[in-house]
Amino acid sequence: MADLQDEPHANPVTPVGPGSLGAEDPTGTLLPGALDRAAALLSVHPVADGCNTLVRTLRESPYHDIETSDTGVDTDIPRLRAGGVGAQFWSLLMPREAGTTDQVVSDTLEQIDVALALMRRYPDSLRLALTADDLADARNRGRIASLLGPVPGRTLTDSLGALRAFHALGVRILAPAGAPWAAEGLTAFGHEVVKEMNRLAMLLDLRGCPPAPACQLAAASKAPVIISHTGAAALNPHPDNVTDEVLLALRAANGLAMVSFDTALTGDSLHAVADHVDHVRAVAGPHCVGLGAGFGAEPGTPRPAGLTDPSGYPRLIAELLERGWPETDLALLTWGNAQRVVRDAEFTARAAQHRRASGAA
Repeated sequence: MADLQDEPHANPVTPVGPGSLGAEDPTGTLLPGALDRAAALLSVHPVADGCNTLVRTLRESPYHDIETSDTGVDTDIPRLRAGGVGAQFWSLLMPREAGTTDQVVSDTLEQIDVALALMRRYPDSLRLALTADDLADARNRGRIASLLGPVPGRTLTDSLGALRAFHALGVRILAPAGAPWAAEGLTAFGHEVVKEMNRLAMLLDLRGCPPAPACQLAAASKAPVIISHTGAAALNPHPDNVTDEVLLALRAANGLAMVSFDTALTGDSLHAVADHVDHVRAVAGPHCVGLGAGFGAEPGTPRPAGLTDPSGYPRLIAELLERGWPETDLALLTWGNAQRVVRDAEFTARAAQHRRASGAA
C-alpha cells in the first residue's frame, strides 16, 4: 500500500503568467510552452522544498495570515500552491549569534510550538508529516506536507534525551553545524548522536558544516544525509556552499543537496540559480539534487530576479526544461529525491531496530 501511496496524483498548479504572483521575467527568455510543461510536471511531481524560515518569522511577527496573499512576508499558502509546492521542510534553526545553549533550547521549543500551531491553524492546507507515507498521503489529499526541522545540533550536549524529545514532538531533521560534538570531527558523543538519529529515522542536515566534518558525518551515517540549503562552492566560494568533495561524498552516500535561492549563495537571477542546480546534478548525480529555497522572510531580503517567492518555481523548472533536462530528472529534483531520503532513513531505522531485537551487533 505504501508503494501505491508513492504514485503521484495530479494536483492543479496555478499557471505562472502575466499578472500571476512571482511572474516577473526580467530577461523575457522563457518560452510559454516551457512554462506550460513545467506547470504540468509540477501538478504530478510537486516541489518538496528543503528550507523555509517562516516559523521564525511568525514567532517574531505573529500577525501574518498566510491563508491569503500576505505582502508582509514572502511565503503564504496561495504562493506555495501557485509554485507547485507539495512538501515543505520548516526550518527551526536560530541565527548564528543566538546565545547560550539553554537559550537555544528554549527558543527551539518555542519555534516547534509555533510550527505545530501553524498546522492546527490551517488544517485544510498544511499537514504535519512524520513519515514518507505521510508525505505522499498529504500530497494525494491536496495538502502541503510539513516536516519539522532542522533543529540546531548544539541543543544536544552530553545526553541523547533532548534528541528523543525533539523526535517525540515531531522533529525529523537536525543540523550538526556549530555543535561541539561535530565541530572538527565527530567526538564519541557525536557518533552516538548519529547512531541514535539513524535509529529514530531522523535526517542529518549538513548545512553550514565545513567539508571535513561533513564528509565524516556522511560516512558515519547509515542513512542518507542532506544539505537543506546550499549552493555550489565551485561557482561561488561562499563558506555555506557545498564543495565538490562533499558532493561526491553525498553521491556515495545517496544523500541530497538542496539548492538555495539565497542571492549570497547562488546569485541574483533565476539563471544563476539554475547554474548551481546544474552543477550539483553534474557532480552528485540526478538522484542527489533537490531544492531548498530559503523563503519565509519579511520584505527586504534580497532574492534572485524571477524567484522572489515560492510561486516562481514553475519558472525555474521551465528554465531547466529549456536547458535539456529530461522530465524524469526533474521529477527527482522536485519530489522524488526528497521522498527517497525520508523513506531510506525509515528503512535504516527498521533495520537497526531489527538488529537490536535480534541481539546482533
